Amino acid sequence: MEWPVGLPTLTGMDVTDATFQAEVIERSRQVPVVVDLWAEWCGPCKSLGPILEKVIAATNGRVVLAKLDIDKNPSAAQAFQVQSIPAVFGMVDGKVAASFVGAQGEDAVRAFVEGLLPAEEVSEMDRLVALGDEASLIAALELENDNVAAVTALAFLLVERAGDGDRDAALDLLPRIPESSDTRRIAAMARTEPVDDVDASLTHLLGLVKEDEASRQRFLDLLELLGPEDSRTSVWRRRLTSALF
Repeated sequence: MEWPVGLPTLTGMDVTDATFQAEVIERSRQVPVVVDLWAEWCGPCKSLGPILEKVIAATNGRVVLAKLDIDKNPSAAQAFQVQSIPAVFGMVDGKVAASFVGAQGEDAVRAFVEGLLPAEEVSEMDRLVALGDEASLIAALELENDNVAAVTALAFLLVERAGDGDRDAALDLLPRIPESSDTRRIAAMARTEPVDDVDASLTHLLGLVKEDEASRQRFLDLLELLGPEDSRTSVWRRRLTSALF
């Protein structure tokens, strides 16, 4: 099969002085174009060419390869003002975004090509979670009912706000996701009213934990709120173990 002039093939497209503006400059405004400056007499060009073709083919059309024979197309080659070849230029939005001279290995070429690609778009889920307000987080959970980040953020928001029914709503949300240190802490916040003297409260509850499940849960919630960094937490955990067993 014979490809129409200017249409990319699996090995890239050959560009000329006549087609350079359209096939490189203008095309790069829609998709990154890698320009490979080469010549028949250039040995390193022949080793680099297949690597460029392989790496760019793997982008599935997100990057285009344009091959420019400098001997046959001196005007286009002169635009890059190269002193030696192989020389490779990455064109984005009509301008040179990156370049290298000399033969390179596949890993280096892949890194070069990937650097021309636009950053991955933020997903709608990530965007909604990043907004972080109640309406956005509810919308995120409509997309994915058990998204860990959205559930955690919304439950924390509700607990912090502590309006009528907010704490119960937070506790209803948490079972959607696996238990973690974050979920345990948020649940503890939802179940526990602030206390002025944590040690006094723990001392009182310690005498009740063996017989009263609610007291035992409140004791554990207070330890969650203290957190593992507080030196008292490990002390009170040992006392709880002694009281239970």
